[in-house]
Amino acid sequence: MRNITTTDLAEFGYREIEMTKDLLDLWINEGLPEEFYEDEVTVMFNKQSGKVFLTNSDFQVAMINNNNELEMFYSLPYSGEEGFAEDFKEMYEDDPEYYHPEDLEFLREKDII
Repeated sequence: MRNITTTDLAEFGYREIEMTKDLLDLWINEGLPEEFYEDEVTVMFNKQSGKVFLTNSDFQVAMINNNNELEMFYSLPYSGEEGFAEDFKEMYEDDPEYYHPEDLEFLREKDII
């Protein structure tokens, strides 16, 4: 079975290594998102999506957003949808009935909606 994620830098291309450098620069210069635990932090590459991100022992994810900031990246517990807080907030504002109650509870707990 082929793994779609890796921490093996030998499997990263030049693009992904550059993204890793950007992640680490932001961590050094701006710090990690407040909610992100600093426990067993590692860089991971999703070979299917092309995304490079930080993750930890709690499987939290921090990724560079469209504003070139390090931000929490969430996966909803029921639907599995992924995105930044702003993505979920916009979807909720457009259609408050869109999310399953379990996902709504998660978004409220995270203070996203």
